[in-house]
Amino acid sequence: MNLSQPSVENVTYMIETIKEKLRMVNVDAMKPENFNATEYEDLVYLYEMVKKRESFSPSEMQAIAAELGNLRK
Repeated sequence: MNLSQPSVENVTYMIETIKEKLRMVNVDAMKPENFNATEYEDLVYLYEMVKKRESFSPSEMQAIAAELGNLRK
């Protein structure tokens, strides 16, 4: 998937991948439509970081969730 251009499909793909990888419980807060296109590069960076890792400590998961919260509209 080409993530170089901001699109609804790309945001949806990245958010769904992050949710699956982190096994997030509160998925209602992670709706793709809640993310702003102006923060797209930050979302791509976060997505790539999450995708590379096999596991996360609880504090890392909390930090990722907080950052996703900061990226929301």
